[in-house]
Amino acid sequence: MARLAQTAGLTDIQQEILSTVRDFVDKEILPVATELEHRDEYPQQIVDGLKELGLFGLMIPEEYGGLGESLLTYALCVEEIARGWMSVSGIINTHFIVAYMLKQHGTQEQKDHFLPRMAAGDIRGAFSMSEPALGSDVSAITSKAVKDGDEYVLNGQKMWLTNGGTSSLVAVLVRSDEGHPEGTAPHKSMTTFLIEKEPGFGEVRPGLTIPGKIDKMGYKGVDTTELIMDGLRLPADRVLGGATGRGFYQMMDGVEVGRVNVAARGCGVAQRAFELGVSYAQQRHTFGKPIAQHQAIQFKLAEMATKVEAAHAMMVNAARKKDSGERNDLEAGMAKYLASEYCKEVVEDAFRIHGGYGFSKEYEIERLYREAPMLLIGEGTAEIQKMIIGRRLLEEYRFQG
Repeated sequence: MARLAQTAGLTDIQQEILSTVRDFVDKEILPVATELEHRDEYPQQIVDGLKELGLFGLMIPEEYGGLGESLLTYALCVEEIARGWMSVSGIINTHFIVAYMLKQHGTQEQKDHFLPRMAAGDIRGAFSMSEPALGSDVSAITSKAVKDGDEYVLNGQKMWLTNGGTSSLVAVLVRSDEGHPEGTAPHKSMTTFLIEKEPGFGEVRPGLTIPGKIDKMGYKGVDTTELIMDGLRLPADRVLGGATGRGFYQMMDGVEVGRVNVAARGCGVAQRAFELGVSYAQQRHTFGKPIAQHQAIQFKLAEMATKVEAAHAMMVNAARKKDSGERNDLEAGMAKYLASEYCKEVVEDAFRIHGGYGFSKEYEIERLYREAPMLLIGEGTAEIQKMIIGRRLLEEYRFQG
């Protein structure tokens, strides 16, 4: 991108990392993304390349073998990767959220045990809050952990695990009533457990089953699965942070940075849609001239570019806010909401510019048109973001009467 979505104030190291990722996207992802997506094939060669680049440890501290980079650097890398193929950014995102939760909330033993191997990409992370009947109401979780001696026994069904099959570590949020008297608020009786498992499908450890991939409209290549716990036994040292009842807050902290990631993905997909639209508009001729010379198309391109720029700016602001140590749920909610909505609109405008060819699987925009809707849902719907934004605004602008 020659002019759009530039980020001021980056260090030389950040610029070098982004340049390396951009080259990788152009050479290794874009040429094969659509073919792999149509086959719903896991991009193993691409993932191996990202592992070699060290991107699985981008935000993991150097003391654990990671690069120790900021959320902003990570988000800008995700933006570049999503520009190539959004599914690849999803493979990294769930891994990143689990690593972030371990870094922020894990015991020292848990950090020492997991983070070095996560930084190397030898352990891949997944996480799950959702359940089949849950929707956005996290307080309605029914999966449960019951203390049995020195262990916990977990039962229940989780839903929508990105990397559910290919991961080897899953952070799962369940209800745990131990030590929480009846009447305790639901979010105060939830615990995050760290489950190690074998990659693959079927029974991946005693009491834990990954049934298979969910067939999706878009967001293909990456595996999205259910997770069934039936008498799954875990030692007490696999409670994230070592104490029960903290899971809701740990997960919300992870989802908060995950919303910056989803905003970055929206920015990347929108950038690619603009690139495809502006390129096609200069190649396609109608009425004796390229359609880019028609005012109606120029208006579309102007709107698309403005939305790309605005979404990128909000995403960068949300990432920098978190990096500064400040609360960023307002900025992350705004960025996620705007970027996902604008992404959908920019992709649709690029689709319209392509005319009938946009409906053909031979053109890349067809893939983007099926991928964009996932961003409207992932890490909280638009309606959830508006609730978060509205509540935070009322906190900031409380009426003094």
